[in-house]
Amino acid sequence: MSGLFDRWRAAPLPSAEAEQPAAMGLQVWLDDQARVLRLAGPLRTLLALPAPGQRRLHDYVQRHSWVVLEGDPADWQGQPLDLDFQGVLGHPLHTRGWLLRQGEAWMLQLFDVGDLLHERASNGQQQAEQVLATQMSRALRECGEAHLCEAVSEQLQGLARHWQAASLRLMVEEDGHWHSYASSDEQWPWPDDARLQPWLSQLPPQALSDTQLPAELLALCAGGTLSLVPYRQASDVQAWLLCAGGATTPHGAQGLVEALGQPLLSRLHHARSLHQARHLDELQAQLGAGWWEWPLEGDLQLDPALAASLGLPRQISLEQWLARLHPADREPLQLALEQAWAGRELSLALRVPDADGQRWLHWAGQLQGRRLRGFLLDISALKAQEQQTGAARARLENLIASSPAVIYVQRCVDGALHSEFFSASLTPLLGWTSDSEQARQPGLAVHPDDQPLWLERTRSLLREGQVRCRLRLRDSRGGYHWILDEARLLRDDLGQPLEVVGLWLDVSEATEAAERVRQSEERYRVLVEDSPAMICRYRPDLSLVFGNRPLADYLHCTPQQLVGMNLDQWLSPGQREAFVQRLQALTPEQPMSSAEICLQLPGREHAWWIWADRGLFDAQGRLLEIQAVGRDNTEVRRSQQQLLQGAKMATLGELATGLMHELNQPLNVMRMATVNAMKRLENGTAEPTYLLEKLQRIEAQVERAARLVEHMRVFGRRSEVERAAFPAWAAVVGAVALLDEGLRGKGVTLQVEAPRQLAQVLGHQDQLEQVLINLLVNARDALLQQARPAARICVHQSLAPGQVMLWVEDNGGGIDPLLLERIFEPFFTTKPAGVGTGLGLSVSHGIVVAMGGSLWVENRGDGACFCISLPAHMIN
Repeated sequence: MSGLFDRWRAAPLPSAEAEQPAAMGLQVWLDDQARVLRLAGPLRTLLALPAPGQRRLHDYVQRHSWVVLEGDPADWQGQPLDLDFQGVLGHPLHTRGWLLRQGEAWMLQLFDVGDLLHERASNGQQQAEQVLATQMSRALRECGEAHLCEAVSEQLQGLARHWQAASLRLMVEEDGHWHSYASSDEQWPWPDDARLQPWLSQLPPQALSDTQLPAELLALCAGGTLSLVPYRQASDVQAWLLCAGGATTPHGAQGLVEALGQPLLSRLHHARSLHQARHLDELQAQLGAGWWEWPLEGDLQLDPALAASLGLPRQISLEQWLARLHPADREPLQLALEQAWAGRELSLALRVPDADGQRWLHWAGQLQGRRLRGFLLDISALKAQEQQTGAARARLENLIASSPAVIYVQRCVDGALHSEFFSASLTPLLGWTSDSEQARQPGLAVHPDDQPLWLERTRSLLREGQVRCRLRLRDSRGGYHWILDEARLLRDDLGQPLEVVGLWLDVSEATEAAERVRQSEERYRVLVEDSPAMICRYRPDLSLVFGNRPLADYLHCTPQQLVGMNLDQWLSPGQREAFVQRLQALTPEQPMSSAEICLQLPGREHAWWIWADRGLFDAQGRLLEIQAVGRDNTEVRRSQQQLLQGAKMATLGELATGLMHELNQPLNVMRMATVNAMKRLENGTAEPTYLLEKLQRIEAQVERAARLVEHMRVFGRRSEVERAAFPAWAAVVGAVALLDEGLRGKGVTLQVEAPRQLAQVLGHQDQLEQVLINLLVNARDALLQQARPAARICVHQSLAPGQVMLWVEDNGGGIDPLLLERIFEPFFTTKPAGVGTGLGLSVSHGIVVAMGGSLWVENRGDGACFCISLPAHMIN
């Protein structure tokens, strides 16, 4: 500063005679070469001094002002000079002035015109912004709804150019959420709406620059400068304009945002209102709803769509409206209308008959000025569901009230359960009332022996959420009921226990019945185990699943060892086949059968069991299992065999005389043939032919005697154990061989008619021969007792479907009809005392029945007729 002052002192000064102007504004003294001699005036403190050695006026002004300073100072006279000086604070100093000659120097008088220039620039910018705002508003109001978003993007692009910003983005609020509506530059890395949402929701409703924004939000918007300008309606921000990469706060931003936001949001709200209106119309059409209004003096006016759905005109009088309603709703409607005109709210359910029955309408409204306004809503579906629900509820309540079950609810408070509700069936079941002490504390009525179970029930319920137990509760009369308690714990949304819903079911009868069944099963088990009979269960493949101790003892094993054994290991092939066929014949209608079975037990003789079966079937009729009861009949069987054998030997004894005659006759023939042959040999007249004839006769008689002796031996031995198939007529031949000669010797003719077809039967041939011999002997005795001159016995065979019948008829006068019913009784006989045992016909009857046949007698003609009917055996 001192150097500059020295230079000013060394510079030539104006003459003393020159008039010195008053110091005002900025005064710059110059020489003829435009060098600055001195500065004066209050504005000189605002100038930035040039570097040392730079004294020209050009060094004090900004470069664009050099155009004004062309030439020497003498050239600048007479014209205004607009110069921009470099300010000491970095801001330019805008000045305007003129140049005056002051002696030998020049004085440049300047005044500050910065405010005037700023005002002029501001006015121009405002006019430009007003024009831009008008253009934006007009463009948004005149464009079609389909191109609204595109038009907003174009306006944002123009606004970005005006502000010299990198990118603009408009965020619009809808239903509490901010979403991006349009952007000036889609390439700018704006974040998605979800990331901007929390920041925009918490910003204050004012314009914000980057210095006022959080660093996280600036980072989301690619960094750099960012300013936010709100659009407000009242105190609520409806839109935010985000400006990135431009001025911190663009000039006139608020007005331009309002010019952009007001028409846009107006159109969006209008479009949303139209959409909601259309949606409301569609919803009303679907629900059968609509508006109505009724002036104080006038007719009822209906929504057009509602009137069309009801088949009514849009305007209808009260009388017409009442006539359209159900008769039961007319009086309630009139009363409701009177109350509504008095100021009370109108809410009423009405029925409107139609072709499908009736429609339920909810009529609601209120008084507004001098007219009633409201809406009608079709509630037919709700009424139908309400009626169905009411009916179902009534049925459920009736079912609960009449059932032996009690529904209860217990409230859980601090881990304890408090009774809150019991269904009406509590009193019929236990005699308790819902407010009784027992209902409030059911644990007091629990049987003493079941109280630990009750406590455990509560703990398990709170721990596991459900429980099922059986305990006894005392009723109001002091008796106890067995109750099945099933309960479930309900929890709130935090998982805390809330309440218990449970069911009490009276199972006293079932429990007592189960106890009786248990006792019955115990008695049955004792009965089965201690029974002398053999009891077992087995499958259709004859494998045992259970056997009692008597069966195990008989088979020399334990009951546990019986399980899995198979019955067929003790049955012969024939016995097993018959056993299986008998099981296959079982049906659900005829599930029982019985038979005598023969078992071949190792190390002992054949065993005979009387076996009774009962089949168990499933729902489809398949045989699942067989229950059987057996009784050892071996001793009885042996006794029967001994009796049969005794009867057989008795028959042989009775035939002894005839058999001796049968044997003597061939012996006499052989003796005579031998004597005659010896005489011829002694006389020497024996010819070879004669001797050969005698020897052949002797051989024939020997064979005859051998056959008779062999047949007697076979007939006399015990019968085989197993039955076998044989021709029924073979038994006739065998019996006739034993009796033929004896009958002829006593004058009885035996007529035997041989059959054309030999039919097979199943049994023992020797036993059937025994039956025939008994019948023939009885017929012989009857004929000899009557002394008939032409005594005869006829034997023949006949066949019927599935049957073979052997007939033995005589002409001995028949049997007394009074004795026909007793003739097969044991020890019954019509022979004289000491003759016969009375067992022949009884044993014969038993033999035939054992073969599955029948033996019967009737008087036919002049004698008795016996018939042996046996089932024919078909050979596979």
